[in-house]
Amino acid sequence: MFQHSPFVQLYLGRLREFLRQPARIFWVYGFPTLLAVVLGYAFQSRPPATVVVEVIDGPAVEALRKAVDAHNARLADPSTPAGSAPPIALDVRSEAEAMNRLRTGKTPLVVEPGRGGAVAYRYDPTRPESAAARAAVDDVVQRAAGRADPVATRDVLVTEPGSRYIDFLIPGLIGLNAMGGGLWGVGFLLVNLRIGKLLKCYAATPMPRRDFLGSILAARLTFLIPDLVVQLAVGVFLFSMPIRGSLWLVVLLDVVGALAFAGIGLLIACRAATAETVSGLMNLVMMPMWLLSGVFFSSDRFPAVVQPVIQALPLTQLVAGLRLILLEGAGLGHEGILRALAILLAWAAVTFWLALRWFKWT
Repeated sequence: MFQHSPFVQLYLGRLREFLRQPARIFWVYGFPTLLAVVLGYAFQSRPPATVVVEVIDGPAVEALRKAVDAHNARLADPSTPAGSAPPIALDVRSEAEAMNRLRTGKTPLVVEPGRGGAVAYRYDPTRPESAAARAAVDDVVQRAAGRADPVATRDVLVTEPGSRYIDFLIPGLIGLNAMGGGLWGVGFLLVNLRIGKLLKCYAATPMPRRDFLGSILAARLTFLIPDLVVQLAVGVFLFSMPIRGSLWLVVLLDVVGALAFAGIGLLIACRAATAETVSGLMNLVMMPMWLLSGVFFSSDRFPAVVQPVIQALPLTQLVAGLRLILLEGAGLGHEGILRALAILLAWAAVTFWLALRWFKWT
């Protein structure tokens, strides 16, 4: 019975097509895994890196060097709390050389020690590393000049799993891959079939058209689960990322998110007739979500006036929901999970309905 079903045969055809193309396997499974590993190691917890700053050569350089040496010696003392301040290295150069390195982005800060203890800092305030370097060096200078801190402070470093950047990043990468797979895996496939006149051939057969589109969607969901397993395995086994919520709820949310993105991909490809057209439309849809949906940094950084738009994006809801489940242990009854599921289901229903009404087979 099943071997004569158009849906089953089309579904199996999609699986064979995928497995016979190693490049597609790499981009679906290998590249997201590589990205997670590289970014995970890049942002894993480690001691503060040495701040290297340029110093304009002059008679007051030696005093600054002594202050920095005393600072670095204090950090080397075992009684100094770890991570309380970064070590500092001075690179003494002429004014022209130092300013050229600052202009070309090779250094975050140029320090100009003057007579009488005065110090000038030259830096770009829009660069976070420049502002951090300026604060670190100025703290050393002020301490050397006799500044006393009126309040005793201590640093409590929070580095346990669940609070690190890599724990924030992995759910974002899972959502990003669901978006890419749904849009490119559905939309680009349909346009390629249309370009090759294969859609017209499929339409001429007695196959129900719903079986054709349903097989593409079923194949996409089949590829989704191994990808989710790989991404979670990278987070758990390489970076000790916690899974505090239910795995079945993670799968449910990811599947609903994949349906939403597949619907968007189907809508984009319903009439696109060239690869250039569909590529442009895909990038037009994906780029705002790359930037706004909180994959690499919190979407709360954007102004309140655009928050309703950001919260309506499917990737925003998918990533936020995954973080609630994985990092906070939220259940199905959580307000954030219910909102994410509702918005993703709305995207899936509306885009599928529009795409099926406007779909062009030729």
